[in-house]
Amino acid sequence: MHCEVKKSISAAIVSAALCLAASSALAVEEWVNTQLETYPTDKVCTTGLAVDDNTVTVGQLHSISGTMAISETGSVEAERLAIKQINDMGGVLGRKIEIIQEDGASDWPTFAEKAKKLLVQDKVASVFGCWTSASRKAVLPIFEHENGMLYYPTFYEGLEASKNVIYTGQEATQQILWGLDWAYEKGCRTFFLIGSDYIWPRTSNKIARRHIENHLKGCKVVGEEYYPLGHTSFGSLINKVKLKKPDCIYSIVVGGSNVSWYKQLHAAGITGDSLAKKGKLLLTISTTEDEILGIGGENCAGFYACMKYFQSLDNPNNKDFVQAFKEMWGDDSVIGDVTQAAYLGPWLWKYTVEKAGSFDIDAIAAASPGIEFKGAPEGYVRIAENHHLWSRARIGKMLEDGQFEVLAESKDLIEPNPFPEGYK
Repeated sequence: MHCEVKKSISAAIVSAALCLAASSALAVEEWVNTQLETYPTDKVCTTGLAVDDNTVTVGQLHSISGTMAISETGSVEAERLAIKQINDMGGVLGRKIEIIQEDGASDWPTFAEKAKKLLVQDKVASVFGCWTSASRKAVLPIFEHENGMLYYPTFYEGLEASKNVIYTGQEATQQILWGLDWAYEKGCRTFFLIGSDYIWPRTSNKIARRHIENHLKGCKVVGEEYYPLGHTSFGSLINKVKLKKPDCIYSIVVGGSNVSWYKQLHAAGITGDSLAKKGKLLLTISTTEDEILGIGGENCAGFYACMKYFQSLDNPNNKDFVQAFKEMWGDDSVIGDVTQAAYLGPWLWKYTVEKAGSFDIDAIAAASPGIEFKGAPEGYVRIAENHHLWSRARIGKMLEDGQFEVLAESKDLIEPNPFPEGYK
């Protein structure tokens, strides 16, 4: 079933891309840049980017195949929705946004290869892409060497800030620390850390361990385990968890492995209800509505996630976003935290270009701090000097219908601090 879901979603994206390309070819001929006199091409693009009088070309670089497709497909869809809405409003500096899409195929060298193609060959004005920290780390030297701009949508471990990246997801202090503090308030004193085996889960759990052992009074880590991306057999891990009896199972399992992980937990009798009866819980920072679509809500109901966005958020911005997303991608589509963060990318880029009056990367990098998006589905975001976003943290409880019940929210926007003292 999981593979069928991925194939159908990927097929839908390819079909939609073809339709958009076909309609775009017709529409560009009819496109009239009413702002050309104010923003002539030789003034708004001085560095050879793919910008002409009527169009500006951007790149999309996500996995629409392989184990990460279950997580990244939503990002592709959200970015395409934002770009369509921006084009419907007249584009950016009067220019229609065109898209070149590449498939990172859940393979980090492929991400690097495709990033270089987009920047060197296609000369795209910006790239919306990546999901895993491994893919971001693979493309980062290319973006910095070729002076490109990446809008990266995923919550991540922090400990990074680049002139050539806008981080629209949360860093560690906005998710890991806040979520662990919530678990502590719920009575958790022992933690079992679990993750997929690559840089984000390992670094995140390193930060989590330091917070648990150094900042949460009377707490300790009783287990820490990692498994390769795509891993599907969690029987031995579940036995170790049963033996240690942690108050909190802290899960950073990523991509398609989530399906096996939660189904096998359910089969072993570890459910939200069974943990709650013992005053225990499972808290994840990696499982969203996108993954639950493949997992099945009945296999994970009662577990918790710390995110900044849930599809069920009750605010006018989000209601409009959810309606538009479903109109474009179907009533069965769902929207997770990273999908929403991906939607922010094209809008933040548009506002930055308009502030700078230029598509050039150096101008975008300089103009980014202070850019606001008041229509953000999560409520409101603003870019900080370090190219991360001010945003809130929230706790949601997984429901059988695949959605979340929002239980807690940070009082204020949390200032991004990718290099917190004592956690490096």
